[in-house]
Amino acid sequence: MVQPSTFSQSERGLTAVDGIKVGHHTLAERPTGCTVVLTEAGAVAGVDVRGGAPGTRETALLDPTKSVQEVHGIVLAGGSAFGLDAASGVMRYLAERDIGYDTRIAKVPIVPAAILFDLGIGDDPTIRPTADCGYRAAEAATSGPVAEGNVGAGAGATVGKMGGPGRAMKGGVGSASISMPGGLVVSALVVVNAVGDVIDPATGQVVAGARSEDGRTLADARLLLRAGRSNRSRPGENTTIGVVATNASLTQVQATVMAQMAHDGFARAISPSHTPNDGDAIFALATGVYDGPTGLATVGALAADVMAEAIVRAVRAATGIPGYPAARDLQAER
Repeated sequence: MVQPSTFSQSERGLTAVDGIKVGHHTLAERPTGCTVVLTEAGAVAGVDVRGGAPGTRETALLDPTKSVQEVHGIVLAGGSAFGLDAASGVMRYLAERDIGYDTRIAKVPIVPAAILFDLGIGDDPTIRPTADCGYRAAEAATSGPVAEGNVGAGAGATVGKMGGPGRAMKGGVGSASISMPGGLVVSALVVVNAVGDVIDPATGQVVAGARSEDGRTLADARLLLRAGRSNRSRPGENTTIGVVATNASLTQVQATVMAQMAHDGFARAISPSHTPNDGDAIFALATGVYDGPTGLATVGALAADVMAEAIVRAVRAATGIPGYPAARDLQAER
């Protein structure tokens, strides 16, 4: 882990990387929504998908052997597979502004996406992100500080499902960044909807996750596992999805490695992570505006650090909803 004295941190989160905007749209009818990352000038992109229940769009295009090297946006959405439709709205937004991959006939916006399962949160599972949700999130996108907690794709996110029904807690959106002295910036945005607990890597303590039977304290999924008392979450009803970004110049192969290394942040801050019931996915973006010396090992290591921080920030920024208290609620009871 990089020593704190060697970098500075920004409250802007993912948008600390120049050339990146973030916007959320949160539905009022049910806790769900979408989060959009725009790279209107284009950014080299990679992806690494883990876990047993992914829901994605256009990830095959990010294989380094394919011809398209850059993307113009990334969508993270609730609503299970229905939420992938939000990417169509972002494509429309970008196309109206003549942004996209130039086919000579038309510019086609490249907008990969990943979703999480939140259909069980709230009263009506037929309410889920649509193309209009994606369009509105793109309209709202700015280069300012990233809103965290119960917004966008994090509105219906929960964590700590290993304790069984009625013992989970509220997840959400978190974002963080690291700026090195020479000008290199690495940042992350994540939507935490994990089966497991969220752990603060600095202390090893559970921040949010499975609760005790009375619901007033944390049960610690690590102890539940070792005691053989964990309840299996159903496949496809979880997933942590995120984006890491840098201002460095990377090839698509290098961006893919950055995404792979960023998954170490999941492993540090979520226990357990990458389970058969999670569809964990991380996209990596490189805007190339920094022309200083760049080592891929450094960029990847920083991506893991900042991803772990963003995960902890997500649950600390979250606020409770009926049946799902937030980390701040349990702290208030202690």
